[in-house]
Amino acid sequence: MLNSSVVRTQRRNPRPLSLGEMDCLEPKTKNNLIGKLLLVASLLILAIVVISQSSSFTSPSAFSRREEGVTHVLVTGGAGYIGSHAALRLLRDSYRVTIVDNLSRGNLGAVKTLQRLFPQTGRLQFIYADLGDPIAVEKIFSENAFDAVMHFAAVAYVGESTLYPLKYYHNITSNTLGVLEAMARHKVKKLIYSSTCATYGEPEKMPITEDTPQVPINPYGKAKKMAEDMILDFSKNSDMAVMILRYFNVIGSDPGGRLGEAPRPELREQGRISGACFDAARGFIPGLQVKGTDYKTSDGTCIRDYIDVTDLVDAHVKALEKAQPRKVGIYNVGTGKGRSVKEFVEACKKATGVEIKVDFLPRRPGDYAEVYSDPTKILKDLNWTARFTNLQDSLQVAWRWQKLHPHGYASY
Repeated sequence: MLNSSVVRTQRRNPRPLSLGEMDCLEPKTKNNLIGKLLLVASLLILAIVVISQSSSFTSPSAFSRREEGVTHVLVTGGAGYIGSHAALRLLRDSYRVTIVDNLSRGNLGAVKTLQRLFPQTGRLQFIYADLGDPIAVEKIFSENAFDAVMHFAAVAYVGESTLYPLKYYHNITSNTLGVLEAMARHKVKKLIYSSTCATYGEPEKMPITEDTPQVPINPYGKAKKMAEDMILDFSKNSDMAVMILRYFNVIGSDPGGRLGEAPRPELREQGRISGACFDAARGFIPGLQVKGTDYKTSDGTCIRDYIDVTDLVDAHVKALEKAQPRKVGIYNVGTGKGRSVKEFVEACKKATGVEIKVDFLPRRPGDYAEVYSDPTKILKDLNWTARFTNLQDSLQVAWRWQKLHPHGYASY
């Protein structure tokens, strides 16, 4: 019985074979053992490859962790005209930037330009996503450590808003709510909200101050005001730092010639007057259409406050720097001087050197006669003032980019 027990133990726990003993095994047994060893080795190599490529086993991305001395800014709509210029300025000032854009109005070419300018690890990342998708928004905020949000993403054409009002309420008001909720959940402490003078509507007195009553007259302005109201209500019981910038008509482009305005072809008719002027100057359209010549202004055309995009993004960065917890700052961003559409057209002719044909048409729905800012408050609080106030000079800078990029970012 003792010998039998020993045998059973030996069978349960065979001693390891040496290489010499393996050579003495029968061919069938030897081949089976070698096959098993090869299988184990293959699985081990595969596991090493999977582990090395798995994000779970690599060091965290620079964008997913906070770093002393580095401010990480989420720029929504950062592939658009204004958003891309803001991202350029932030990157130039050594901020870490994440751009989120669904490219419905923005240009991937603008993002690629920024990526070429700032290729260093941890400087810039682009996330293709729609802010109307709550799952995508939650994923963005859960996977990134943002210190601040500059919220530019919005459809922004007055005429279009009168045709598709629900689109504007969804894109501006609802999407802003989603961003604000995500910021609250993930404790992002600074919001710079890019609003508009359209929230004022058509005031009785000029210039417009921050205390001018907000009575918007088109869905674009109404949707922006609703978004502002949500932010203000939330801020009453929050320690978030909030800055709301209501800016006026944007023109110009990056003085370094790296970025410009490139609206999609199907949206050109709804776009800014500068884009229409340039299209007419290049012969893409037969002439410029001025809508409305019977307003109660000096020459019958609308009067607007034209702000250079470089000045505008400077105001946003100063707002970011000055934002304080539990405080809300509301500022007009303009030159403080109104220019008529006819004045603008003459400046565009001189900037391009082209005698642009002009057709005068009836008013466009939702437009207002005269709007220009009083920038006193932003000068006092943020030490900001518009520097690029020569209309012709701003248009010349933009025109240079347009001539070098006749099809926008199409070739990028």
